[in-house]
Amino acid sequence: MARVDMLFRQTAEYAAQGEQSDALFELGLSYCSGRDGVIDLVQAHKWFNIAAIRGNDDAKRYRSELAGDMSKAEIMRAQRLAREWLASVH
Repeated sequence: MARVDMLFRQTAEYAAQGEQSDALFELGLSYCSGRDGVIDLVQAHKWFNIAAIRGNDDAKRYRSELAGDMSKAEIMRAQRLAREWLASVH
């Protein structure tokens, strides 16, 4: 979990500095695949959504595929979290 927290902080710093869609996409991959020991589809969707908004085409595809494995409530929660995060860095 510490690795995910560190990655989150680094990504937040990158995003605050500009259009770092690749770093945001990588964070989505981390949550989606569990490569850092944590699988969280809501968080993965959130980060793919933010990366997609920032222009990452792969994130758009992954977000769409991931949504097929999620409930409507989970998707709505991920979208809300993405909006909150975007509002916090602007």
